[in-house]
Amino acid sequence: MASFIIEGGCRLKGEIVPQGAKNEALQVICAVLLTPEEVIIENIPDILDVNNLIALLSDMGVETKRLSEDTWSFKAENVNIDYLQSPDFLKKSASLRGSVMIIGPLVARFGYALLPKPGGDKIGRRRLDTHFIGIQKLGANFDYDVNNQIYNISADKLKGTYMLLDEASVTGTANILMAAVLAEGETTIYNAACEPYIQQLSKMLNQMGAKISGVGSNLLRIEGVDSLSGTKHRILPDMIEIGSFIGMAAMTSSELTIKDVAYDELGIIPDTFRRLGITIERRGDDIYIPAQKEYEIDTFIDGSILTIADAPWPGLTPDLISVLLVVATQAKGSVLIHQKMFESRLFFVDKLIDMGAQIILCDPHRATVIGNGKRSMRATTMTSPDIRAGIALLIAAMCADGKSTILNIEQIDRGYQNIDTRLNQLGANIMRLD
Repeated sequence: MASFIIEGGCRLKGEIVPQGAKNEALQVICAVLLTPEEVIIENIPDILDVNNLIALLSDMGVETKRLSEDTWSFKAENVNIDYLQSPDFLKKSASLRGSVMIIGPLVARFGYALLPKPGGDKIGRRRLDTHFIGIQKLGANFDYDVNNQIYNISADKLKGTYMLLDEASVTGTANILMAAVLAEGETTIYNAACEPYIQQLSKMLNQMGAKISGVGSNLLRIEGVDSLSGTKHRILPDMIEIGSFIGMAAMTSSELTIKDVAYDELGIIPDTFRRLGITIERRGDDIYIPAQKEYEIDTFIDGSILTIADAPWPGLTPDLISVLLVVATQAKGSVLIHQKMFESRLFFVDKLIDMGAQIILCDPHRATVIGNGKRSMRATTMTSPDIRAGIALLIAAMCADGKSTILNIEQIDRGYQNIDTRLNQLGANIMRLD
């Protein structure tokens, strides 16, 4: 198990470029299965989850070629469907939650998919009903092997239909969308997720010859086509990493410029950090954060305590809740953090309390943070439970007095590319122990 040793109290200074968006990468890489022609994808992050998905596709027979540091070529001309039944596939796909999004493309193009119950972050129950019900409505048959926890999915020919999703699931929408583009007739998806990543996937599929309208809204219409062609696509910068860097700058009183952020795609993220009192300046397509000795949490107009809650896009992404919570510990004022989607994502706060943070965990979904300004936090030893909690603990360690240790940093590596090296170049003091 690898770990980080972090010397707290170091200020950052300089410029940093965010990596490509992890969540978009997982979607668009799965989409290459929809065509036998070459698909080139740029700005792919070099992180564990994405690399594992690329390796899985390669094992399935997809021709993968790394063209540069962040650009890959994919050609799914000779996919080996029989490989899906191998123990090797079952083991690898079970350890990667993003593998669930191969179902839509495989069923649409080959009429068959097999998937073990996928893994991923341990942040509470993450059901797959939205994925499966949507693809079932297109005409697929699902058979669940309870003993082996394997889903078998088959279809002679998918047919377009109307569906109202029970939740605006991002990966569920992506999966259904990829199945629908090759279905016969028109498909209407209402209550679809409309995150920038879904918009990016839709634009890529349209470039490949799909006919998707309503992009950017929660009502998507797809006119099925017989086949898709190759294309070239560039992934957006990762909004979660951008938010993480904003939080790091605020908590360490650092002056930082985040380059090429695709600002117009960030939604309410900058304003949410501003409500915590952080000064954020837009400079073209960059974000500049000046060094701040202190920052103060806003209140609602009537003076009541601010509540920050996640919500489907264009609401606040749940992936930033952990970062916002840790940033609030060093602010002046109080805030209620409400994580609606995952019931276990706030359980890492006990580590912050051990470091001296004033936090009341109200229930699995809500925590009240009582900020006392830039009061020193105590160094400690912690274990990263998931990607987003891991980066929040790293931020806390960077502003603590003394040396902190974070164990199980493989969780952080799943979502953040060479994070220790990149932050050390800005003045951090993070040592990796393998």
